[in-house]
Amino acid sequence: MFFKEDCTYHIFNRSNEIVFYNRENYLFFLRKIREYVLPYANILSYCLMPNHFHIILIVKPEGITFFENKKIEDLQVLARAIGTVLSSYTQALNKQLGRRGSLFAHKTKAKILNDAKDEYALNCFMYVHQNPIFAKLVDKVEDWEFSSFHDYIGTRKGTLVNIQLGFDIFQIEKSELYKLTYIMMQDKFDEDFI
Repeated sequence: MFFKEDCTYHIFNRSNEIVFYNRENYLFFLRKIREYVLPYANILSYCLMPNHFHIILIVKPEGITFFENKKIEDLQVLARAIGTVLSSYTQALNKQLGRRGSLFAHKTKAKILNDAKDEYALNCFMYVHQNPIFAKLVDKVEDWEFSSFHDYIGTRKGTLVNIQLGFDIFQIEKSELYKLTYIMMQDKFDEDFI
């Protein structure tokens, strides 16, 4: 992963098995995001699913700094931080379950959203929150605890996500977010995008 300052990225990774077995697993992963990623990026949204995760973020200037150590040459601190989150989470889960080996089956992807004000970026932002519906885990977006949707609609006062920056970047009014989420989701259902 190579990051550019002030750019918006959709970060995601999937496993071929369950990643989050219980509520504490989800919360532990979020604590790791806060500890290792938040110093280098503004988190705009996230959704943790049983076998994968999505995070949309904007890279801070500190995130593009390169390590000077020859062993990790050409590695930016944000890329290293994301790797540390996944590695430490995998180690903790391996210990919890008495398992060994890799947890995530793929390399973590970082898709640049370029101009975060375009339609693709907004669709990606909405999809991150709508993901539990498409996976048939819940009936309503707000029924899934492990996404930033609660922060955006005001049912949780979290501090991980920079909500105001999200509203500004995606040009969404707080009063319209809930309705827009369901309108855009219905459009996807109508077009058979699931």
